Parts: sequence; C-alpha cells; structure tokens
Amino acid sequence: MADSAFFCPLTHEGLLAVRGVDAAKFLQGQLTCNLNYLDQATCSLGARCTPKGRMTSSFRIVKVGDDFLLAMSSDLLDAQLADLKKYAVFSKSTLSDESAAWVRFGLSQGDGVLLALGLDLPQTADSVTRDGNLIALRLSDGRAELWAPSGEAATLEARLSAQLPRAPLDAWLLAQVRAGIGQVFGATRELFIPQMINLQALGGVSFKKGCYTGQEIVARMQYLGKLKRRLQRLALPAGTVPQPGTELFSPVHQSSVGEVVLAAPAGDGCELLAVLQEDAASDGRLHLGAADGPALNLLSLPYTLDADREIQR
Repeated sequence: MADSAFFCPLTHEGLLAVRGVDAAKFLQGQLTCNLNYLDQATCSLGARCTPKGRMTSSFRIVKVGDDFLLAMSSDLLDAQLADLKKYAVFSKSTLSDESAAWVRFGLSQGDGVLLALGLDLPQTADSVTRDGNLIALRLSDGRAELWAPSGEAATLEARLSAQLPRAPLDAWLLAQVRAGIGQVFGATRELFIPQMINLQALGGVSFKKGCYTGQEIVARMQYLGKLKRRLQRLALPAGTVPQPGTELFSPVHQSSVGEVVLAAPAGDGCELLAVLQEDAASDGRLHLGAADGPALNLLSLPYTLDADREIQR
C-alpha cells in the first residue's frame, strides 16, 4: 500500500515546542540544520548531536510564527526536553512537549484532499503551506504531512476518510524506508553521525551556519574524513520485522557490521534501512541478527550522494 493513495495518523512521533524571543538563536547553536533558511513556507529535517557528533535525535522542524515545532520519535522526547532545558535557562525561550496539542496525518497521493482544505502545497521538497490553523508539509518523495490543533482531529479525519483509504502506520513507514529517510529512535540514540543516515543529502545538515554542538566532528567528516559506515536499503524476503538497533552480520567481519535504522513490513517479509560498513555492503553477504541469521538483499536508494552540492547548504 506504500505506493498507493492513503492517509494515516502519525502516532509514533511527538512534538517538542521551543517558544520565545530567543528560540531561533538558542536552537541555532544546538541543531545541524540552519534556522536562517526556515520561514513560513519552508521546513527542514535536522538532528541534535553530542559533542562527538553522535545524533541524540533527528526530526522535522517547522517554524510557527517566531516559535518552532520539532517532530521526532516519541521515545526521544523526554530525554531531549530534559537535556535542552539545561541550556535554555540562559535564553528567553521555553521548551515543552506539545504532542497532545497537535494532530498529524501522513498523506500519500493526497494533494486533492489538501486542495479541498485550502492547502495548495508546492511539489518542492520541504515546502510548507498554511490555511488558518492547518499546516501542510511536502516530503522529499512527494508525500505530505498535515498538522492541525488536536481539537480539529475528528473533523479532519472524517474529511480525509471521505477521499482516501486509511492505512496502518506500517504503510507510512514502508514509504519512508523506500524514500531512504533515516531516523533516530531511542534504541539508536548516539549510534550514528548525521552522514551515516545521509541526513546531509536530504538538507538536514548545514555546513555554512557556523558552530553548533558536534559541528566540528560533522564538518571534519564531510571535508576530510572517509565515511566507513553508510545508510543502505535492504529487503528481508520472509520473516518478522526487526527493531531499530538490531545488528547485521557479514562473513567479511567476525563481529557486527551495522544496525537497523528503520524497518517496515513488505509482503511476507520487510524492507529496511540500515547503517552498514561499506566493505560488507560491497561484499553483499548480509545476515540479520546473527552470522547465520536470515539473508538480506541489497536494494537501491532513490537519491545519489553529491558532496559538492551538500556543502553548499
């Protein structure tokens, strides 16, 4: 169903709100993306890193007035709030969990529904359009998200149901896997630097914005380093869906060669994104969970990496 028209509630993520006159200045020193590029018509992917460049969260960030909303995996919210609040005390900004205040829907091939709601969303990735309290966002693969105050949830769901079939969340996650969009979950917190999940290729890392936590490591990897572990898309022909953080193995090494980033059911098996050592990916003999575990097949990603283009952002 991932390639067909549908909608589904995005119940796996929550919203972290950063509000106040210093919100932009505060976040600019914390996040990989450049908030100067954000306005009422543009959103962005991004991440927050440790000083060693390891991601503690990844998210999609949207500007609302002078404030910001960050959509991330729900199991990261409490830790991110607690950590960020340590630094926010030095700025005129407040942080809170606003998950309950908003409802979010994912739409595949749902532009007609958006138009009926007064939302003429451009096709350009990361575009944003608004009508009243409604916010629509364009993803890199053409899908869209619809955000609204939670009080409008029932009305919106009824209107969406009248024009689109409702799908399980797994259909949305499968589309995300096929789009090659990695994401940090609680189980993979601090495992990856942004380039390992190709965040820089999707506009989620700025190399021109200046300092932020972890910036030195992330920039050094882009300009000087040779990345030995990178995001790959794979298929498991049959079997259960692995959880993020599940290890992958290869005869190339005697130990783990990578971890699952995101997986979703597909037919009798599943498709998944995983960060893998490049020599193991080149060899192609990959197994899930153990050296003698189920065999995986490598698939292509829908985009190419271009370091020269990436550093222009």
